[in-house]
Amino acid sequence: MTVHADNKAKQDRAYWLDCLDRLSRPILEALAEDRLKEIMPVESSGKDRALYTHLEALGRLLCGISPWLEAEGGDEREQALRAELRQLTTRALEHAFNPEAKDYMNLSQGYQPIVDTAFLCEAFLRAPNVLWHQQSKGVKANLIQGWKQTRSRKPHFNNWLLFSGMIEAALYAFQQDDWDPMRIDYGIKQHEQWYVGDGVYGDGVNYHADYYNSFVIQPMLIDILDTVGEVYPDWSNRFEKMKIRAQRHAEQLERMISPDGTFPPIGRSIAYRTGAFHLLAQLAWKKELPSTLQPAQVRGALTAAMKRCFDAPHTFDEQGWLTIGLSGHQPGLGEEYISTGSLYLCSTVLLPLGLPIDDPFWTGEAEWTSKLIWSGKDYAADHALHH
Repeated sequence: MTVHADNKAKQDRAYWLDCLDRLSRPILEALAEDRLKEIMPVESSGKDRALYTHLEALGRLLCGISPWLEAEGGDEREQALRAELRQLTTRALEHAFNPEAKDYMNLSQGYQPIVDTAFLCEAFLRAPNVLWHQQSKGVKANLIQGWKQTRSRKPHFNNWLLFSGMIEAALYAFQQDDWDPMRIDYGIKQHEQWYVGDGVYGDGVNYHADYYNSFVIQPMLIDILDTVGEVYPDWSNRFEKMKIRAQRHAEQLERMISPDGTFPPIGRSIAYRTGAFHLLAQLAWKKELPSTLQPAQVRGALTAAMKRCFDAPHTFDEQGWLTIGLSGHQPGLGEEYISTGSLYLCSTVLLPLGLPIDDPFWTGEAEWTSKLIWSGKDYAADHALHH
């Protein structure tokens, strides 16, 4: 490894940590003070998004930063930041699920809470020690009571089936005897029916050209089956096949990042920015990338995409909150269901921060696929997955 590559890797990790700090601090500081609803702006073209936006912000942020919160190590600055954000997260959870708190989250009104309770549960599965085991009995009881409130509404007949399944997987993981395997089974088997080929699932009956396979579908299938797969043989039997599909889709995602870090602004919810690479980041963190991708090349690609999304002027407002857009403030890119809290799904790109600094992801240097090809270098052809 060259000194240059080593320095570049350190610079990349420092940049990622800066992004994590910038995304996390406004949410966690406000919620730790029981003032999130008072302080956080609600930018949206839709109605009533203030009912949901705070849970969106918390659940989606933690979904991305949880492996790093769970990890140990790093230099003094990183360890100090982690210790601080762990404390803020504990206080934030105390308020978010306490019915007496001003910031008590809406879990019982409308359909949206099913979604963001699921992202929160996914965070807990990714960081069970810090987010679950280290909480007080009272906070744990409030969390369980809150998660179960979402059962009173049925999910839509699309990727939402996995949100209900994710909540039940968390109830199973944290030893709730009344977890419901049917809600998990239905989501898994229905997505098997919706598989359209070459590593991609339809979102419901129809295929959609968007990033929902990475925003939601494949990361949640993996985390659900990772958690409950052992319970029934037909679940565990599906897991390997679904993982191979996920690896194929990760190849596609890596190739979508251009030499300059841009990626196609296709489909719904593009204002989730780097959330488009949730699956790629997840497989890098879990050390399950396909053999065609080197961890360092994925780091390079994701870093380039992050810089295009996070460094654009007006991406954050003057108080440090995300604004609607992909490259800066572009409110026209926000559908009616998009609000300030929704935008924090971009945090899922940060999952590899859960890897130690000496991991191959954080060492060395390797150019990503489109950068190599468009610089004129020879490269292996891409191949479809035939099952």
